[in-house]
Amino acid sequence: MNKVLIIAGPTAIGKTSLSISLAKKFDGEIISGDSMQVYRHLSIGTAKVTSNEMDGVKHHLINFKDVNERYSASNFVDDAKNLIKDISSRGKLPIIVGGTGFYLQSLVDGFKFGQSFDKDNKLRNDLHKYSIDNGKYNLWKRLDKVDHESAINIPVNNERRIIRSLEFYKQSGNKFSEQNDKSDIEIDSYIIALNTNRNNLYQRINKRVDDMFSSGLVDEAKWLYNKGGLDLPACKGIGYKEFDGYFNGNLNLNDVKDLIQKNSRHYAKRQLTWFRNKMDVTWYDILNNKEEIYSIEQDITKWINK
Repeated sequence: MNKVLIIAGPTAIGKTSLSISLAKKFDGEIISGDSMQVYRHLSIGTAKVTSNEMDGVKHHLINFKDVNERYSASNFVDDAKNLIKDISSRGKLPIIVGGTGFYLQSLVDGFKFGQSFDKDNKLRNDLHKYSIDNGKYNLWKRLDKVDHESAINIPVNNERRIIRSLEFYKQSGNKFSEQNDKSDIEIDSYIIALNTNRNNLYQRINKRVDDMFSSGLVDEAKWLYNKGGLDLPACKGIGYKEFDGYFNGNLNLNDVKDLIQKNSRHYAKRQLTWFRNKMDVTWYDILNNKEEIYSIEQDITKWINK
C-alpha cells in the first residue's frame, strides 16, 4: 500500500506554500495535480511554482508538454502512478498538489479509462442511498456476493471503496479484484482540502489576477495566440481563453481582467463543490486560523504511523 498525501482546494487558496512546507517536514516530493501546469512557457497564467518557491523540493509533472499537445486525466493517472512508485521506493512521501478534481478523483478512486462511467452519479447515488437505508454491512454483503476477494480486503465501514468496487463491477462486468493492470497500485491517501470564507477567497483570486497582469500575462497570452490561440489545447484554460476578444479587437484589457477574475471565482466554486461531493477530504482553513497548520501536521503524522 502506497501512502500518498494529497493537497486539494480552489485556486489561490495557498496550496503551493503549504505543500512545500509539508514536503520539507515529511521528506516528500511534489506531483502537480493541475491540468494546465504541464505546459511549457505558460507560467504566469497557470500560477506555476517558481524555482525560488520550490526551495529545493523536487517537483514533477510541470513543464513537460508543448502547448499543442493534449494531456488527459488518463495520462495523469498513468504518470502519477509511476511517480508514486518511484518516490515511495526511495523512501520519500509522494505529495500530490492541485485543484483539478477529476484528475485527483480518477487516481484515488481507481478509474479505468475506456470503460463507460456513471457521469451523472446515478449509480453511485443509488448505492449510497442503499447504504443509508440498509446499513453499510448490507452494502458490503452485496459486494461480497459478486466479488468476494475485493470484499475481504475492504473494511465494512469504508463505504467509498465498497461503492467504487460495485461501480466497477456493474459498469465493466469484471471483478475489481481481477484487474490485470500491472501498473495498478493500491493507494492509501490522506486528502487535505483547503478552504476559507468566500469573501476572503474571492479577494485573493482577484488580487492574484491583478498580479498576473503586472507580471506579464498579456505578453504570455500573446505568445500563445501567435502559436494558434483557441485551436490549442493549452488555450482552453482560464487566464488565456478570455484574451480571444481582446486580440480580435472586441474587448479592452480591463474587460479581459474582469472576465478572468469572474471565471476564476466561478471555477473556485465548482472546485469546492467537486471536493465536497465526490471525494473524502478533511477540510482546513489555514488563512483564518494559522494554528490549523499544526493540526494538519499532527493529522499527517497519525496517518503515516497508522
